Amino acid sequence: MIQAMGRPGPMHAIRMVPGEDLRTGLQGWAERTGVRAGAVIAAVGSLGPCRLRFAGCSDATVLEQAQELLTLSGTIGPDGAHLHASVSGPDGTILGGHVLVGCVVRTTLELVILEIEGVALHRRPDPRTGFVELFPTGH
Repeated sequence: MIQAMGRPGPMHAIRMVPGEDLRTGLQGWAERTGVRAGAVIAAVGSLGPCRLRFAGCSDATVLEQAQELLTLSGTIGPDGAHLHASVSGPDGTILGGHVLVGCVVRTTLELVILEIEGVALHRRPDPRTGFVELFPTGH
């Protein structure tokens, strides 16, 4: 198990506006503010289009219709974000998966991010999984 100790830091309230990309916007915010470790603790809003990668799939699924963002969870660090979301379309069907670039804010997106002090959330390839994984470090 890889572990780094940290302590809760400040919380940040963010509003993203129509046309912003969820993933790149959040990563850009972290870079501009210098947040080295953050966790999404609340998020509400709407998306459209929305690009998610479902479990076990290598390709994105693009949801073109308006989607309500029901949940968003994940971590943010200097090497990027790892985000998962569940969304609901016009008929109420709920889908969820890994958030990819291409999840565009439709009307608004409100986020609360908890900053974790004393830790940096780095990502690097893990030969055991074949994916870029989290390797937290003290800083």
